[in-house]
Amino acid sequence: MKKKMKCIKIILPVILFGMLLIAACSNPNQAPVGSQSKTAVQYTCPMHPQVLEDHPGNCPICGMTLVKKAGQASEGSGISLKTVLEPVNSTVISSVAFALPQEKEVATQVSAEGYLDFDTRTFNNIASRFSGRIEKVYIKFAFQKIHPGQRIFDIYSADMVTAQQDLIYIAKNSSGETELLRAAKQKLLLLGMTAVQVEQVVRTGKAFYSLPVYSAYEGHVHDAAHSQMAGAVGSDQGPDFSRNMPLAIKEGIYVEKGQTLFNVVDPHRLWAIIKIDRNSLASLQLNQPVKITLPDLPGKTLYGKVDFIEPTLQQGDKTVSVRVYLDNMEHQLKVNSLINASIGTGKSKGLWIPRSALQDLGQTKIIWLKKGGSYYAHSVNIGTFNGNEIQITRGLSATDTLAVDAGYLTDSESFIKTKGHE
Repeated sequence: MKKKMKCIKIILPVILFGMLLIAACSNPNQAPVGSQSKTAVQYTCPMHPQVLEDHPGNCPICGMTLVKKAGQASEGSGISLKTVLEPVNSTVISSVAFALPQEKEVATQVSAEGYLDFDTRTFNNIASRFSGRIEKVYIKFAFQKIHPGQRIFDIYSADMVTAQQDLIYIAKNSSGETELLRAAKQKLLLLGMTAVQVEQVVRTGKAFYSLPVYSAYEGHVHDAAHSQMAGAVGSDQGPDFSRNMPLAIKEGIYVEKGQTLFNVVDPHRLWAIIKIDRNSLASLQLNQPVKITLPDLPGKTLYGKVDFIEPTLQQGDKTVSVRVYLDNMEHQLKVNSLINASIGTGKSKGLWIPRSALQDLGQTKIIWLKKGGSYYAHSVNIGTFNGNEIQITRGLSATDTLAVDAGYLTDSESFIKTKGHE
């Protein structure tokens, strides 16, 4: 009895499996276990792989006949074993956005920022031509405006009094010695006295014990002591005229012969100092048009030209300074104001790609070319910049497809290797 029960337990599963097998074979419309659904066939252009259609036809870009896309379900996986085994420092498998380079001629320009500064060509110094004591100062504060012929201070000098007394003595006792009289007058003129003052000494027979000194320049007056400290040797910056400090020249102090007392700056002439990136330096030339806007003066636009390109690079500065000479007759422009400048550099024809599509590795510039489902690192040569675009001069054709964001595909911790082992 036990043997019969054991046989029934073995035979019963076999009968059930057979019944299921017969039922599956009797339904031809049912898919077998483990089968995959067939995907729709896609068509693409051999020259423009970004074009994908679900029916045969022509490429909307170049008009070529569309072909079946490789790597579909009927043809196996789109990523081959060879692609997977490519070195990771030159190949990336990714589905990031891609684009085609554009071949065109554009009006190029260089955009940069900068600031306004005094035109140092207008700087003038007022110095003492003789030693003495300041008796009276008529200039009270920095940025005070002075004019030519304006009285700025009075000074007592024993040397000047002695020279005037010599002239008075010669004029009274040796008036016939014309050469001696002329030499005495010339000495006072060279020491800073005016011709009117000299003639007054001869006519009145009285010397100036407190000699007035007049300005020969027009502009804003600044303290020479503070300016020299700000622009001392070893300083990268020029005189800092923005520090509106009290003047150091006071009544009662003694000055030495040749000592600079004041600086006079013409506020009607300014410089626009524009900081240009070194990558754009090759496209800069003198007399190129410049358009300047000021954030502090909305709606104010200045036009000028490139007047000077500094021939040296400052230590620690990655930019090059360009000067544009400006007129400030209305006194609207303020020194140290920030500016935005646009320099027209002409027209350039070639292939243009987005700046984000280029990866700068120092001496090597790379892009990521698309081939199938992978991107390959490829070195190129660059030209000029134009806003968010950059010109490619070598290493790229108009039919190539490249990644839009090169930085996304670049691993900062790896070494990028191009086909030429660069």
